[in-house]
Amino acid sequence: MAFDADEEILQDFLVEAGEILDQLSEQLVELEQHPDDSDLLNAIFRGFHTVKGGAGFLQLEALVNCCHSAENVFDNLRNHKRGVDAELMDVVLQALDNVNAMFAQVRNREEPTPAPAELIQALDQLAEPAEAAASSATASQAPAEPASEGEPGGDITDEEFEQLLDALDDGQAEPAAKPEAPAEGGDGEQTGGDEITDDEFEALLDELHGQGQFSGAPANGNTGDQPDEQAAGETSGSDLISDDEFEKLLDDLHGKGSGPTSAGAAQEGPADDRANKPESGPGPVPEPKPAAKPSPAKPATEPTPAASTPAPAAETTVRVDTKRLDDIMNMVGELVLVRNRLQRLGAESEDEQMHKAVSNLDVVTTDLQSAVMQTRMQPIKKVFGRFPRVVRDLARNLKKEINLEMHGEDTDLDKNLVEALSDPLVHLVRNSVDHGIEPPDVREKAGKPRVGRVTLSAEQEGDHILLAIEDDGAGMDPEKLRQKAVEKGVYDQDAADRLTDNECYNLIFAAGFSTKDQISDVSGRGVGMDVVKTKIGQLNGMINIESELGKGSRIIIKVPLTLAIMPTLMIMLGDQSFALPLVNVVEIFHLDLSKTNVVDGRECIVVRDKVFPLFHIKRWLVKSAPVEREPSNAHVVIVAMGTKRVGFVVDQLIGQEEVVIKPLGRALQGTPGMAGATITGDGRIALIIDVPSLLQHYG
Repeated sequence: MAFDADEEILQDFLVEAGEILDQLSEQLVELEQHPDDSDLLNAIFRGFHTVKGGAGFLQLEALVNCCHSAENVFDNLRNHKRGVDAELMDVVLQALDNVNAMFAQVRNREEPTPAPAELIQALDQLAEPAEAAASSATASQAPAEPASEGEPGGDITDEEFEQLLDALDDGQAEPAAKPEAPAEGGDGEQTGGDEITDDEFEALLDELHGQGQFSGAPANGNTGDQPDEQAAGETSGSDLISDDEFEKLLDDLHGKGSGPTSAGAAQEGPADDRANKPESGPGPVPEPKPAAKPSPAKPATEPTPAASTPAPAAETTVRVDTKRLDDIMNMVGELVLVRNRLQRLGAESEDEQMHKAVSNLDVVTTDLQSAVMQTRMQPIKKVFGRFPRVVRDLARNLKKEINLEMHGEDTDLDKNLVEALSDPLVHLVRNSVDHGIEPPDVREKAGKPRVGRVTLSAEQEGDHILLAIEDDGAGMDPEKLRQKAVEKGVYDQDAADRLTDNECYNLIFAAGFSTKDQISDVSGRGVGMDVVKTKIGQLNGMINIESELGKGSRIIIKVPLTLAIMPTLMIMLGDQSFALPLVNVVEIFHLDLSKTNVVDGRECIVVRDKVFPLFHIKRWLVKSAPVEREPSNAHVVIVAMGTKRVGFVVDQLIGQEEVVIKPLGRALQGTPGMAGATITGDGRIALIIDVPSLLQHYG
């Protein structure tokens, strides 16, 4: 590779090829469902071709070779010389995996490792027409025809000669009576076959156009019934056309630089029209048409269907470094803090003009904040796009039949969240395919269709994104989950019996917990769902599970739209301000603390027949708070993280406020329970509470 190539060119290649490879994974799985979709075949062909072109410019030979072999396969498919089947898709997807691996090496400025020779050989075999061997065997057994006699080395076919002679009859070029012209054309189209003789060519013309029509005819191909002046005008005195003249003839017939073979597919329409014409018998040949009139064979200048489509719109996007977007977002965050400060000051002022100015500033700042956030947004399709391949490969591995449905792919959320959600969603989809969907035979016995369904959906709800993974599989059995919890020592039998169904479902998120008896390369170690819970908790998200035995399961994830500017509930603990992320807040109420209960040594409250642990977080976070007698009444904030809900006792509720998260200084880095800090509207510093970390450390 030319690692010293222009860095800008290399970056352009990495961006463009990365986008194409992401699309190819999704397109290939879609092709397996719609194997006759010509637009899809052409799109995949163009994808491999574009990556190959960029790699060739950067001298990435290993990448070029693999893409070229894959490109040949799809050239074959789009010309209907072979059909799409599962075995072909396995090889092509393996090739795409190798291309992705090489692309990752190029991104890391490493020399790409060539694809295995066996893979390239398999691709090259698939690039051959499926009927090639069968047709050649049939041709060798068929009775000899004059046309086949004329092409012992694989020369042009009867149909191609028909096209050539039709063009000659219409006056496009010199007549075909010159015996060596077709022989030269045949030689130009083959790779080493013998030329046909003059006698063989005469026999072919006799078969196609009638005995004696061309032999001994005037040089322009007309019979004696045609005027001599016309014959004289058509020839320059030589019985043979030159190489240049014949090349021009082929260019006129098939387009510049194309032979009859390559043009055959593109000219199916005109060829069919010609095939329906009656064969011309002995007698006068039609008078040549004026050169200005179009002939049945499309001239090279005639626009193709692709060329006649409207030109694509001009480029309307620009690529911007994400660091620049982050800088803009930080500046907007500072502006939000200034706005909050002015709003607080404006509320204390009685100046009407001041109120109007602050109100206008609030509107403009909110619009600017929204616009800048939109620049950081990406459709969640970037994450969803990888799942058709995941489901397809896993279903084949597990011998299951599964359809994946996706909804809400255009839902936008913060770029950082798109990347962070990738791993949790992969684990959830794999869990649905492996644990949820039953084998086809089991589904049929249960009265279900053989093909299972996994649905992945996304929608925006206020400042949050709701993601749902649903399947129509076997569902979860609470009793089996209770037994597993006892076997693994998570609960004793009495505690397990007291668990509600929802609490049983949440057991699957426990570390090391799995309902599989045998460990496989797909599941059984109890790691995947623990990763999901941890990651969603880090994103200030929540998870909820709904399941019905025999009907299927539904897992719902709720995460904030962005992590840069977040709405919070400002609270007071003593005389210090703290911010609770609003995404974690479920409800707020006033509580008589004398009505609490103690369960297993922990203070709890009962709200609508549900028991929640109660924590006085002031004791954790405000060490210097004077020892006071506990008040009889207090504000309680019910917060949720992942699948758990607890109550926090706070001294005072200030209200909702948008804050910008600022990282803690080096001395405070890693403080348990703190996600960062912000500046409040009154100019004070408030710490932002990290609920999962706080409970893990103190609770």
